[in-house]
Amino acid sequence: MLEGIFIGLEAAFSVQNILMVVAGCLIGTFIGMLPGLGPMSIIAIMIPVAITLGDPAAALILLAGVYYGAIFGGSTSSILLNAPGVAGTVATSFDGYPMARKGQAGKALTIAAVASFAGGTIGAILLMIFAPALSSVALLFHSAEYFALMVVGLSAIAAFAGTGQVAKALMMTILGLILATVGEGALFNMPRFTMGMMDLQSGISFITLAMAMFALPEAMFLVLNPARGASGEGSGKITNLQFSRAEGKAMIPVIGRQSVQGFFIGVLPGAGATIASFLGYAVERNIAKGDEQAEFGKGSVKGLAAPETANNAACTGSFVPLLTLGIPGSGTTAILLGALIALNVTPGPRLMIDTPEIFWAVIISMFIGNLVLLILNLPLIPYIAKILSIPRNYLIPFILFFTLMGAYIGQNNATELLLLVGLGVMATIFRFADYPLAPLLIGFILGTMLEDNFARSMQLYRGLDFIIARPMTLGLLVLAGLLVLLPSYRSRRARKRAEGVADGD
Repeated sequence: MLEGIFIGLEAAFSVQNILMVVAGCLIGTFIGMLPGLGPMSIIAIMIPVAITLGDPAAALILLAGVYYGAIFGGSTSSILLNAPGVAGTVATSFDGYPMARKGQAGKALTIAAVASFAGGTIGAILLMIFAPALSSVALLFHSAEYFALMVVGLSAIAAFAGTGQVAKALMMTILGLILATVGEGALFNMPRFTMGMMDLQSGISFITLAMAMFALPEAMFLVLNPARGASGEGSGKITNLQFSRAEGKAMIPVIGRQSVQGFFIGVLPGAGATIASFLGYAVERNIAKGDEQAEFGKGSVKGLAAPETANNAACTGSFVPLLTLGIPGSGTTAILLGALIALNVTPGPRLMIDTPEIFWAVIISMFIGNLVLLILNLPLIPYIAKILSIPRNYLIPFILFFTLMGAYIGQNNATELLLLVGLGVMATIFRFADYPLAPLLIGFILGTMLEDNFARSMQLYRGLDFIIARPMTLGLLVLAGLLVLLPSYRSRRARKRAEGVADGD
């Protein structure tokens, strides 16, 4: 490994590759800030550019920089406008946007930048140490285990529900699962619930749904309630760009836990940064106690640091199956796999043996890239945060433009705009009725993967025998059950304790 690291250092610190890291990070950060574009589209566009470089290591470093740069930069629009730039930063908006509305946009962006840097850097260290060993662990996960993993993700919905809202969160999750069934099914290549519309045959776009759940209702609330757009809520003034020492101490264990958890979730093919960010948020809220737990969703430092750390660590972890097994862990890494093949590089177990300069150069470049992203983003935070100094009523057309543009670019058809408006109106009604929207999005994200893996497992084992036949699947399902029961147990114990205190009085 030490020999490989020295080879990687020599390759990564060449002038060309350092320029590729900087260029990739700049492009990725900018694209991540724009709602709806995301890393997949820009990486696909840049593959021809990367191929012309001639050097496979430089090309992959450039494309990898775009990938984690987009995840790093995607938090900006989530925090400032409640319009997630990429899927992996949806959970960032849960606490980042409330902080911005309190006049703490600068602090929120600083926390996001530091957490992203820490998650990406720790993830790169873990990638360097464990990549060869984890490639064999990733192979142990089959359809049954992925199905169980999706159930674990769904069982964490209580983390996104406020006090007394677990039933509402469950209803919203089921609605998300229903929306995920639109389009062709996993068992049969037949369109379902498309109402005869060809544009719905491939299902509802995640970007469209994310914009409809968060950005569009915010714009509607500003229209319906002009006082919400006044500068009285601190939205127009940037008072502080730093977090306190106490907040820093609170973030350290969160960053440590979510760097490791996010990385290992990223290692699993098909999981990715989005699931890692949601699970990271859910775990931190569930283990928080008392007032800290109540603060989640209202501007919690831990609630912001957790998803930002987890999604960047998962982004790094997704390179384990890509480089060591040749298995793409997400849509973005699938495009990167296509780029590798176009560059005549065969990813797999022999990549680090046959072409160590590519394998180790990419890993070392991640350390450089995360440092570049931190250096680029921290000085820009005061200027980026000044977006909120614009009267919020003037931001309405800006939010609507990027929301509509993001939805249209995602699928390149006008039907997405109709879906966006319809789902946006529905989401606004749900917000008025105090229904949490995050569980709907979680149900939608996990629904397709849940159905695909369940159907595949049923076909392989001719029934539900896969639950008993595969101990890891059974263990994950037991964990999901504990995640459902634990919040109920904790709330019942707290209620009994409160009743005991009242009786004592």
